[in-house]
Amino acid sequence: MPDIAFLVKRAARMDWKRMYETAKMLSGKTGLSEAWLLRDMLRCAVRFNAGYMDYKIAEMYRLNDAQKRTVITRGISNAIVRKMNDKAYWHFFDDKTEFNSTFAGHIGRRWIRLDENTDPEKFRDFLSGLDTCLYKPLEGSSGQGIVKFQRQDWEGDTEAFRKRLEGMGNAIVEEMVVQHPVMSGMCPTSVNTVRIATMLGDKREGIVYAFVRIGNGKVMDNVDCGGMAARVDLDSGVLKTVAADKAGNVFEKHPMTSTPIVGFRIPFWEEAKAMCLEAMRVVPQVRFVAWDVAITEKGPLFIEGNSFPSHAVPQFAAHYPDGIGILPEFDKFIDVDALR
Repeated sequence: MPDIAFLVKRAARMDWKRMYETAKMLSGKTGLSEAWLLRDMLRCAVRFNAGYMDYKIAEMYRLNDAQKRTVITRGISNAIVRKMNDKAYWHFFDDKTEFNSTFAGHIGRRWIRLDENTDPEKFRDFLSGLDTCLYKPLEGSSGQGIVKFQRQDWEGDTEAFRKRLEGMGNAIVEEMVVQHPVMSGMCPTSVNTVRIATMLGDKREGIVYAFVRIGNGKVMDNVDCGGMAARVDLDSGVLKTVAADKAGNVFEKHPMTSTPIVGFRIPFWEEAKAMCLEAMRVVPQVRFVAWDVAITEKGPLFIEGNSFPSHAVPQFAAHYPDGIGILPEFDKFIDVDALR
């Protein structure tokens, strides 16, 4: 029998307006009635712990119950993180200064912490010789708050530039990563990173999944900033699916460069995997990490590590044409059914 108290709390947390808007949009897309979609969305919320975005991104309206159970919904994702990652240790990943310091051997770029205590002379020395730099808030995700600056923004008055950035909030300022020409050939406007998720599981340890995230004209490759993603074959480093974005658009070729998606090979793939497998043991209290890896001409380096990985990218419907989602991959590492 359903837990009535749980259902009442769940109903109170639901964004009914967004659910209705999603049902209306999906009705126009699929021809299914809004009433049917709302009922199915509510059923998925109760039975599979799926939010309205999960329902939309994974196209759960086209799946039977067996298939729906293989989707990594918000509730399942949250349960995995709660089980695997001790919140007392998240700061090693959530604070960009701590991350860069902890994994200094795999950062491969100059950076400086920016706050009211930053030495003006050290900041001026940091900027010396740079043509571009990135301002990154100390905490945050999905590329929010990251700003790219050019030499003309600070040339002639580095102190005014420092005060300008300081007014934007505590952050790190980093040298821009120059990606491998092969990766730039996919999309030159952003550093196209590979998200490699590692797990120190109860059943098994290693890499759960990998996706390449590709920009679409903006500085960031993040899917929340209009980017797209495609699955990477773990053995070969070759893209084995079309790319897709959060709006449900599918790309066989990149719209800016016409680069084919399927068959694209990630350079330094073995080195990228080895780097992540080594790093996953540095903070063993955080057992499930999604590493964002840039590929340069000299090899892979870390952009950041995520202690609360987004579950959006690993459930794009276009990556699972047979309707079987990514949860079976997680089940190789941990008992997923125990988390439901």
